[in-house]
Amino acid sequence: MSSQSYLPIKNQLLAALSETEYQRLIPHLELVSLSLNQVLYDAGELIEHVYFFNQGMCSLITIMENGAIVEVGLVGKEGMVGLPVCWGGNTTINQAMVQIPGTAMRMKAEHLKTEFNRGGKLHSLLLRYTQALFTHACQSTACNRLHTIEERLARWLFNVQDRMESDLLPLTQEFLSHMLGARRSGVTVAAGTLSQAGMICYSRGKITILDRESLEATSCECYRVIKNEYDRLLGKGSSEIC
Repeated sequence: MSSQSYLPIKNQLLAALSETEYQRLIPHLELVSLSLNQVLYDAGELIEHVYFFNQGMCSLITIMENGAIVEVGLVGKEGMVGLPVCWGGNTTINQAMVQIPGTAMRMKAEHLKTEFNRGGKLHSLLLRYTQALFTHACQSTACNRLHTIEERLARWLFNVQDRMESDLLPLTQEFLSHMLGARRSGVTVAAGTLSQAGMICYSRGKITILDRESLEATSCECYRVIKNEYDRLLGKGSSEIC
């Protein structure tokens, strides 16, 4: 499907590929629209497609037996949904759900495996992306156990803002409570505290970051740890990592 070669590359993993590697992928890439709450794959389900996000955001979610859910990973234009196919497992215990609508380049899992097994630039990028996502999950786990709800909320808002590149974030308090693994009442109080301090504005399912400097001072160190690791592994100069 060489006609897709005109498509702008917004996904950072695809954009980092050599022209030769990207041209090999083009026949297998399909531009798709992603809707709110769309499930890209469910827990235990065979992963048939992977998604390189251009816009929007996907949460990797763990669902407990009692129905409680908590976010264990976050994917935007910096990454890809469907990493387990690279590890050989082809399934995962998590669910991948679109939390902010957008678009992605979709590819059949079998084609990604073929390119990954070539051992080229995509192979290296996806291994580094795996490390970055693992760091994100580990740091978030520690954060959710050790830090206040206000600190955790500030950290999570920054994580979303980095992926959306916007101060206006379409997020409801119910959604935030699920993602942070906290009671909705606790998130309401935390959001109110940040709002009263002039750091954010919350209205009708949307949060606007008003004072990033003050909000970053409120956030714990976890945001900086996560961001620094993404920048180190996938940002400028990452190609020099051995």
